[in-house]
Amino acid sequence: MNLALYLLTVLIWGTTWIAIKWQVGVVAIPVSIAYRFAMAALVLFAILLLSRRLQKLDRRGQLLCLAQGACLFCINFVCFYSASQWLPSGLIAVVFSTATLWNALNARLFFGQRIAVNVMGGGALGLMGLVLLFWPQFAGHAASRETLIGLALCVLGTLCFSAGNMLSSLQQKAGLRPLTSNAWGMFYGASLLVLGCLASGTPFDMDWSPRYVGALLYLAIPGSVIGFTAYLTLVGRMGPERAAYCTVLFPVVALNVSTFAEGYVWTAPALLGLVLVMAGNLLVFRKPKASARIAPSRA
Repeated sequence: MNLALYLLTVLIWGTTWIAIKWQVGVVAIPVSIAYRFAMAALVLFAILLLSRRLQKLDRRGQLLCLAQGACLFCINFVCFYSASQWLPSGLIAVVFSTATLWNALNARLFFGQRIAVNVMGGGALGLMGLVLLFWPQFAGHAASRETLIGLALCVLGTLCFSAGNMLSSLQQKAGLRPLTSNAWGMFYGASLLVLGCLASGTPFDMDWSPRYVGALLYLAIPGSVIGFTAYLTLVGRMGPERAAYCTVLFPVVALNVSTFAEGYVWTAPALLGLVLVMAGNLLVFRKPKASARIAPSRA
């Protein structure tokens, strides 16, 4: 079951990049994100109410869902979308993939979980692999003030994503299932975005072209309802640090899609990077060998 959820998350989120790209244009970025999560929240609430699986939340649960919504379904997306104005997609992917390491550190800090050496080592291998995959973008990108701003936004977005993972893990430990926490979190995230747009005077335009509407539906239902539910279920089952290795595999799926959709050409460094990413994946999920040593008995 965990493997199926893992593969589902990687395949869905690895293909959302092209839908996000199709959304850029007529509609302002915060408005597009608000549309996405408002629609996803509506679908989730409908499913939960019809199936009578919507769990009741106390005040603490609502506050945690509000914080999760701000981190996972609001601030991090605004950060990454804004950073894409100044940074190549490869650099954004590399920064985002550090979520594996941040999750391991935060799980240690907030939950006292031991940092697994294989997880840190696998995350480092994955990062090196992504650098090789996107090296042409790095080599052709000049450093500037805008680059530093973009990097700061990417780091902030990744930290928010990691914080959302911790909040989801905390909710699941308290017995709240991801479907309910996601429904409320997406509702709160969309609400915060709407309030921000109203305060800044951002117009709520709509692009009724088949490409934009199709992208919106894909991002709202497979990308959000299915993708986030599968991913956060993994966070509860496998731990935030292992689940976050999905972020290293997303760009690999995206590049494979780009091979057919945009004519991406694989090079020797890119293939080596792919090998490192897959090796990192194997290392992250390697089960530690049980010690065969038995303590000697005392007379």
